[in-house]
Amino acid sequence: MAWFTSAPEAPLRVPTEALWNVCKKCGAYTPKAEYEANLKVCPRCGAHGRLSARERIALLADEGSFEEIAAEVIAHDPLDFHDAKDAYAEKVAATRAKTGIGESIVVGTATLDKIPVVLGAMDFRFMGGSLGSGTGERILRAAETARKLRRPLILCTASGGARMQEGIVSLMQMAKTCAAIQRLRDEGLLYVSVMTDPTTGGVSASFAMVGDLNIAEPKTLIGFAGRRVIETTIKQKLPPEFQTSEYLLEHGFLDKIVARKDLKAFLAKTLRFLTAAK
Repeated sequence: MAWFTSAPEAPLRVPTEALWNVCKKCGAYTPKAEYEANLKVCPRCGAHGRLSARERIALLADEGSFEEIAAEVIAHDPLDFHDAKDAYAEKVAATRAKTGIGESIVVGTATLDKIPVVLGAMDFRFMGGSLGSGTGERILRAAETARKLRRPLILCTASGGARMQEGIVSLMQMAKTCAAIQRLRDEGLLYVSVMTDPTTGGVSASFAMVGDLNIAEPKTLIGFAGRRVIETTIKQKLPPEFQTSEYLLEHGFLDKIVARKDLKAFLAKTLRFLTAAK
């Protein structure tokens, strides 16, 4: 009979990741809507998940105030680089299509609690938030805009380091970004660095750590070389909390750790204290 031989209909199943966020730190399941309403912070352990550049900007900038600059600056391929799988240019094009941004940082003018600022946010989805020639140029343009408009500069980092597909051109961005920030400092303008998970490699060794104020979110990974590389080199085990924002604060490399929900209010209060902003 037909009801013996017909294959049963496949049950309607919704993938777990479409409904729940699974915390990478404690393994807690949180409904996606609740997790996003909590700014992508785990309600059980407080682990701060990664935000996209647009999400970070929406968190800090007053609604409707952000105006992007240097959007035409995109990644370049000075070495015509190819790896075993595909061409760097093809990978960049696919990443642009997937993320909707042209480089690993988005910069622009905005107001933060009605205070005029120049704001930038890195996006780890764009090739690990790596520092490429386009990234460095966008940061330069942001710093020059801040200098021209006499505004504080705020950069939020999230990066695996220099973009090695661009070779020495990528490494040059470390000096380029620091020089642009120094020109701000020479004119008495404020630069605030907000480090988010992760901030590593050439970004941690350049513009991320030279702020007039260096702050970070809780449990942020901040460092240059990876733990395994360091342990292999020095032949010693590192402390469990090594390269966390808490460890860096304890050893004098950070000024403050600020939870995501408090970040905008903290920045507004700080800007009003350190500048003439009203």
